Amino acid sequence: PSEITKNSLEKILPQLKCHFTWNLFNEESVSYDLEDRVCNQIEFLNTEFKATMYNLLAYIKHLDSQNEAALKCLQQAEELIQQEHADQAEIRSLVTWGNYAWLYYHMGRFLEAQEYVDKVKQACEKFSNPYSIECPELDGEEGWTRLKCGGKHNERAKVCFEKALEEKPNNPEFASGLAIAMYYLDEKPQKHSSVDTLKQAIELSPASHYIKVLLALKLQMMNREAEGEPLVEEVLEKAPSQTDVLRTAGKFYKRKGDIDKAIELFLRALESMPNNGHLYHQIGTCYRKKINQMQNTEYVTNGNREKIEELTEYAINYFKKALENKISHPFAYTNLAELLARRGQYREAEECYQTACSKEFPDAEKQQLRQWYGSFQKYYMKSDDTAVQHYLEGLQISKTLAEKEKMKCQIQNTAENQL
Repeated sequence: PSEITKNSLEKILPQLKCHFTWNLFNEESVSYDLEDRVCNQIEFLNTEFKATMYNLLAYIKHLDSQNEAALKCLQQAEELIQQEHADQAEIRSLVTWGNYAWLYYHMGRFLEAQEYVDKVKQACEKFSNPYSIECPELDGEEGWTRLKCGGKHNERAKVCFEKALEEKPNNPEFASGLAIAMYYLDEKPQKHSSVDTLKQAIELSPASHYIKVLLALKLQMMNREAEGEPLVEEVLEKAPSQTDVLRTAGKFYKRKGDIDKAIELFLRALESMPNNGHLYHQIGTCYRKKINQMQNTEYVTNGNREKIEELTEYAINYFKKALENKISHPFAYTNLAELLARRGQYREAEECYQTACSKEFPDAEKQQLRQWYGSFQKYYMKSDDTAVQHYLEGLQISKTLAEKEKMKCQIQNTAENQL
């Protein structure tokens, strides 16, 4: 019978709507800090989304071959659904049950997997389809999951929330999800369609602090900083320890040029997320900004020199911390390398660039990396030959005409220098 169950499961499992069938991480691996961010959200966020986060955490644990831990997460999700959504427990549990079925299947516990498949079937049959149904709650669950996975998933998250809102147009949960997705898709300064969506979400859920900070940040991008700042102040008063609020408010003050305030907020966020590479990197860039501000003043006094040295030490330490905590971004390497080079630590800077060049980054970032590495060779190592080599490598990666022209200019200038 176990063989029959296994074969029949293999036909049914792909029909279930859950993390195992949403293709969340097929083309790229899980981002290194996703588990940290999910755990953090479970600890600090309002309870209504905790079940969603436990479901995602279960899937991450499974990908990390920790199936027993994954089962515990699914139990938590089930308990929370019973508490938070008692009136909709069955519909809200469909994703969790689907995850249980897949997990037990992977563990070779086919009978238990079948039990969960049957639970899904019983719930769905009331809606005419045996193993999956169309309903706004499921779309919302997928939307929140994708938002948490970030990057490439935001477009699909937006579609999920729009679909959910067609059925339930004034649902605060779906409106908030759509607003956040729109905000992230709206990064290009010329697009500002997310402002109205954010305002609408705030009207539907006035206690959503994170969305208020996002609105403030968006207004700031549109040169309406004065409108945004009161929102940030209000939220910091009401949610002084909510990490996503602290991080976003930190970005607001950093852009505003109030670097000390930004550092203070990032440090507060670090208290509850001590392994977050992005926060260390943000603090490092704040110190670098302070250094640049001091170096740009008319004359550098001796006292200033000592201060710059002290700030450089801070920045270097924070960038190193970011890399220790597995931040995977070329800027983390190049920022560190640049500061080391300024201090004359060329060998360490060189190692930094080499490590970065051995990593897998998207083409645009690889191309930039070669450009920076070339400039380091040219200006610090006074090695035009090696600089040209890196510029040429960058030129081969360049996709856009503007990038190609920029690289050609650098090669030409360097070659003219040599002549």
